Amino acid sequence: QGVLITGLGTFAVVQEQFRGTEEVYVVRRPVFQLDIDALGLQDLVFPAVVIPGNVKIKPLNYKWLSRATFLPRHVVEQCVRETIRLYSFQLKNGKRLAFVFKDIGV
Repeated sequence: QGVLITGLGTFAVVQEQFRGTEEVYVVRRPVFQLDIDALGLQDLVFPAVVIPGNVKIKPLNYKWLSRATFLPRHVVEQCVRETIRLYSFQLKNGKRLAFVFKDIGV
């Protein structure tokens, strides 16, 4: 399953197989496909991630976030938009900020 955050990119969880000495391990790992306007980001180096076509991608569910955070939906939407703007601005100005997600990583 994946989540599209318009103006930022798509987060998804993909399954990968790794061969051990005697077994094949299937692990799930989060991936992110950046979708920020490339203007001003020529020097930004990031891995090209391809999310498999069989992964279901849905838009960010602001209604669910609103219920989970007890904030009005318009406040949640504005927070997401402002975070994307701030992050884009920082990238365009050469700052390399990491997004850290609880229980997922950087």
